[in-house]
Amino acid sequence: MPKMRTHRAAAKRFKLTGTGKIKRHHAKAAHIKTKKSRKLKRHLRASAVAMSVDVPRIKKMLGC
Repeated sequence: MPKMRTHRAAAKRFKLTGTGKIKRHHAKAAHIKTKKSRKLKRHLRASAVAMSVDVPRIKKMLGC
């Protein structure tokens, strides 16, 4: 039986924390920043935790 492969796109987007949660980045933070307020851009810089319904699928893609 072959080895499990890590889904490389998911590995670049998600990180696993020490407690087993999934860290992710916010959407809408990459470009067209002129029409976004300072407050919004500042909040988008922070990382977020993935929704609990998505965690099993993401962990499977990461090979955890």
